[in-house]
Amino acid sequence: MRSFLIIASALFAFGATMTLESTTASAVVCADGVVRAGCAGPRGAVVVRKPAKVCKTVIVNGVAVRRCT
Repeated sequence: MRSFLIIASALFAFGATMTLESTTASAVVCADGVVRAGCAGPRGAVVVRKPAKVCKTVIVNGVAVRRCT
């Protein structure tokens, strides 16, 4: 009888905790693609185009080197 009361009180405490504890769903998902990057959340989505790469040729120690940023 005593073990039954302990188990019942543990289940009641667990149930009360799960009932009274509320959490909000605020998941955000982001992705980074080759052309675009974007995020989607509970209030909508945002998509951003990536700028084109800029390459220029510079001379380092007498050698022409192509640098892209």
